[in-house]
Formats: sequence, C-alpha cells, structure tokens
Amino acid sequence: MRGDAVLYFSRNGIAEICFNQPDRLNVLDLATARSFASAVDRAVGDHTNRVIVIMAEGRAFVAGGDLAYFREASDKRQASADLIVPMHGALERLAAAPQIVVGSLKGAVAGAGMSLALNLDLLVAADNTVFNLAYARIGTSPDCGGSWALPRLVGFRRALEIALLSDSINAQEAFQFGLVNCVVPIDKLQSETTRLALRLASGPSVAYARIKSLIRRSSINTYREHLEMEANDFADCSTTQDFAEALDAFFEKRKATFFGR
Repeated sequence: MRGDAVLYFSRNGIAEICFNQPDRLNVLDLATARSFASAVDRAVGDHTNRVIVIMAEGRAFVAGGDLAYFREASDKRQASADLIVPMHGALERLAAAPQIVVGSLKGAVAGAGMSLALNLDLLVAADNTVFNLAYARIGTSPDCGGSWALPRLVGFRRALEIALLSDSINAQEAFQFGLVNCVVPIDKLQSETTRLALRLASGPSVAYARIKSLIRRSSINTYREHLEMEANDFADCSTTQDFAEALDAFFEKRKATFFGR
C-alpha cells in the first residue's frame, strides 16, 4: 500500500483518497491518474461513504502534471489523452456523486493540482498553501476543469488574470478570492479536515446530495428548470427519515440525529 501512487482508506462513513508520491510533490503521472480514477470509482461506489476527502502525503498537495512525461513523449497528443482522460472521468464522477467531496490542501497546489482542487465541493487549506494555475507558464491551456471552475468562483476578469499571468496566490489571498472555504495552521490541517468530514458524515446525507446537485446545476439550468428541480428535490427529501427526525427534534426542542436516509 505505501508504495502505491494513490492510497485509499474508508471508515466511519468517510473515504480518504491520498496522493502518495511525496518525493515528487505528487505530480500527476500516468500511474497516479489511473490510480486516482480507480480510487474515485471505489469511493463513489461504496454507498456507506457519506464524505470523500482528497488529500496528499508530504509537503505538497499536487504540484501539477508530470512535465518529464510530456517531454519524453513522441506523440504528445496521445500522451495528453492518456493522462487527462482518466482524470476528467474521475472529476465527472466526483461532481455527480451524492457524497460531499472535501479537499485538504497544503504546500504547492499548481497546474492540474489547482484545477483538481477547484472542482471539489469544499476546500480546507493550510496556511502554507500556494496556488498557481501555471498552464500559461508552459505554453498550454488548462485541463481538469480549471477553466470551468475558476470563473464561477472568482468571476470573469479575475479568472483571466489568474490564468493568463500565472502569478502565485497565497492561502489568505485564495480565501479572499473565494477559492477556499477556510485557512488553518499547517499543524491543524488534518484535525480540521477530519472535524469537517465528521460533521458532514453525521448530517442529512440525502439532503446534502440534493443540495450539492442543485448548486452545481444552478449555472446551467433555466430558471424554470431549476424551480422544478427544487420542488422535486424538496418533495423527495420530505419523505426521508431524516426529515421526520428533524421535524420531531424541532418541536421537541432538541438536536436532531440524522441517519442518512
């Protein structure tokens, strides 16, 4: 396990997918991309998982793609497809998954690592995190959903600035821009990530899944479509055990205990 490019753990309703090439700053190579896709399939397919945490060993989250791989490739178009296709498939599955996906970030979050992070549902960043979209620095355009997520998070002009200039963004700037949900001391990153994951795992998972879907689809639905989706989702949630428990707890003036069903 410790030699695998990506590690997978699952307990207490929380799946952890951990990039595991710390000596290479967890750059995305073929083995990592394929292992990540496999781990995502496993995490999403296990319905006992209510939260998925994406994290990394070592001092960096993901410092971009494997540039040596591209330099050595004779057919760079095919090399691009071989690396990007499994990553894009995994990101689509995470976006559509009922589980809430939390990113735990530290150190370098660059290139494909930044794109990957921005497409997750919630982000906890250590205070030593440094973002750089970086693609323009190597004469290429973003992959892994970076150009989709970025303008939705920061707006059109800020997104162009970040993508075109490829300046580094520290953790506090990332928080101010709305790129991350919170910034914590590096020595508390693991505990704060776990605290958030446990809180989510103990919540109303059916409602969380519908909330995630509604928010993610809000920019592509028409207004009428979205109102219909809201009405249908609320009706579905109203039939759950969690809704019944929440109503009882409200009128009994106590804290609700959710079951995820």
